[in-house]
Amino acid sequence: MPLRLSQSWNWPAIAMTFRLLRQPELLLPHLEVQDITNLNWAALHKTGARGLVFDKDNTLTLPYALHLEPKLELPLQNARAVFGPERLAIISNSAGTPDDHGGVEADAIEQALAIRVLRRQHKKPRGFESIEHQFPSCPPATLVMIGDRLLTDVVFGNAHGMLTVYCKKLTGQGEPLVVRVARRVETWLARFFRSRGARPPSHPLLTKGVASGVALTTGHSDASR
Repeated sequence: MPLRLSQSWNWPAIAMTFRLLRQPELLLPHLEVQDITNLNWAALHKTGARGLVFDKDNTLTLPYALHLEPKLELPLQNARAVFGPERLAIISNSAGTPDDHGGVEADAIEQALAIRVLRRQHKKPRGFESIEHQFPSCPPATLVMIGDRLLTDVVFGNAHGMLTVYCKKLTGQGEPLVVRVARRVETWLARFFRSRGARPPSHPLLTKGVASGVALTTGHSDASR
């Protein structure tokens, strides 16, 4: 049975909306896919990617669930085979944060998914020091941030020079009100910025034949929108 954490307001993410008025490109992902089943890990590794950082809720699991969504078992297994289990990590805004008292949920997720859950004091878009500690030999440009939230996952990755992949949420059920409101705001902002001509930030991996997303995905890609 999932552990329900009382997710608090993410004030750094709210404050980040003001920075986006100056740097709207931070909100826009390099690549958009339905879920991680659409990602070709071997092609991604070939371009120079060396580490994968996943959000948890609605990216790998249903909200607050402690088990991997069944359809994602094979692609995650393939990711481990290509990158190595030590080059995968989860950075969640629930598990591993002060909302997760005693790290109970982080411990349970690590046991269930066999992926390291990063512990830190600050929520995304802060907390990059935990990434540096987990991947000491990997420059940020060789890391891939994968998540279902624009204002946290995508902004976090873009602000620190990572390649960003936006996944559609697995479900709308079980999300707290604060997340539902934030999701509507960030979606509106992304559409507004794109209508004004904003594009994702440049990234060195995109110069190696993956600008359209074709080399990275086995299915649908919507990165150009």
